Amino acid sequence: MIVKSQKKGAGIMEVIVGLAIVMLGVFVLLRTYNYYLKFGLLHKYDVQAALLAEEGIEAVKLLRDSGWTNKISTLNSGIVYRLAFVNSSWTSTTTVKYIDGVFDRTFVLSDVYRDSNDDVANSGTLDPGTRKLIVFVAYRSGLSTTTKSISAYITNLFAN
Repeated sequence: MIVKSQKKGAGIMEVIVGLAIVMLGVFVLLRTYNYYLKFGLLHKYDVQAALLAEEGIEAVKLLRDSGWTNKISTLNSGIVYRLAFVNSSWTSTTTVKYIDGVFDRTFVLSDVYRDSNDDVANSGTLDPGTRKLIVFVAYRSGLSTTTKSISAYITNLFAN
């Protein structure tokens, strides 16, 4: 004897509930991806500026490595300089040059003084073999300009 179930349409309800769960999952994934893209596009310039600032530190270190006497000690303290990549090497310049038409990377060197304990201090004895380096990267962000900076000390490591 065959017994018929009294639950008609139960299979359709299971399909509808299953589709609703799948659609909810797809919606959540698309919404998450949308936030990811929005966040990525908003902070694209921040990431590029940070990388350009780090590259600026490394470029000045390469200048130092190729000749402290000719390329670092000749630069005046407090003057704004820029970096240019000419003939496969870095050089310092005062000429404005935008990177990708967006970013303005500058750097400033300042003198370093040491106290009686040979620690870096605001005043004391001038250390001619050490300079403080600050790299700035500025770019337009909406109606304002955003500037990122990074600093380091460089020394006459190779006595050149």
